[in-house]
Amino acid sequence: MTKTPRNAEKHYVYRTIDSPVGALKLVGSDDGLAAILWDNDRPGRVPLLIVAEDDSHPVLVETERQLCEYFAGKRHVFDLPLDFAGTEFQQKVWQALLAIPFGETRSYRQIAAEIGAAKAIRAVGAANGRNPISIIAPCHRVVGSAGDLRGFAGGLERKAYLLRLEGADAKTFDFAG
Repeated sequence: MTKTPRNAEKHYVYRTIDSPVGALKLVGSDDGLAAILWDNDRPGRVPLLIVAEDDSHPVLVETERQLCEYFAGKRHVFDLPLDFAGTEFQQKVWQALLAIPFGETRSYRQIAAEIGAAKAIRAVGAANGRNPISIIAPCHRVVGSAGDLRGFAGGLERKAYLLRLEGADAKTFDFAG
């Protein structure tokens, strides 16, 4: 059974870029950046109706520019229009991700408390796992309560890389696979 995209009426375009963490598929609409998908992303994790490749879409061009600056250590905050597609709960979690400062981490428990759902730790984890805009909405900055690395759509090696890039202070980011 195929999932119907959440925003079936909206059409998205994509552009694929190379990065230090592998190929990234940038997905956008006229409303903003809708997704950054990993080369190993699980099909259907981010259900959007992607209709065409568009290497000149202004949002995708600007996203690539800002990501290049981030990977070069020259950008700590992104300034892009975002077009999140998700439930109200997911949107709350994703907004909380956007508030985590560069180089810092939060636990799933902390995020749950911040959004007023202190007992919804697993639901926060699930919403974090469905975050469509990886890196920009920094789900890689969410770690276990003990500072350990937990699930990440791009894989734990990439999560560790991003945290090391940002100089985040946590127990271990030397994940070896």
